[in-house]
Amino acid sequence: MQDPITLPRTKDRVALFTALMPQVRELLHEEHDPVAAMANVTAALRQTFDWHWIGFYRVMGAELVLGPFQGPVACTRIGFGKGVCGTAWKEERTLIVPDVEAFPGHIACSPLSRSEIVVPIRDSDGRIAAVLDIDSIHADDFSTVDGHALELLCELLQPLF
Repeated sequence: MQDPITLPRTKDRVALFTALMPQVRELLHEEHDPVAAMANVTAALRQTFDWHWIGFYRVMGAELVLGPFQGPVACTRIGFGKGVCGTAWKEERTLIVPDVEAFPGHIACSPLSRSEIVVPIRDSDGRIAAVLDIDSIHADDFSTVDGHALELLCELLQPLF
């Protein structure tokens, strides 16, 4: 049994994502409601990785509004270009932040968060419709392996927006 304090290495994460993707495809099969889909995706990610916070923010006008999540209470609304989530939305790209305290304008929803990854999700017209936000209590916990795998996972949600 793996020590719960030990972080999965890149090779382990590849195996975990490889096992998770068919499960997520099955969860989303014939699902038409984006909120239900996001709820199941956050639960699946939490069960697989046990990160501190996993959730979605949906684009609602000029701000991101909290959607389904797993973890402690969270910030409810985030402005365009604000914090890691708002910046990923503005720049329309995945952001990996090894040290949230070093990110200019970081919004501290939890004092336990040390690193973060945010992946934008596009709608059928190519606009950003939501972002997947994941926080870890460990510094430098996310890599390009996580970014690529989470982008593939978020592509499965795109038809729902």
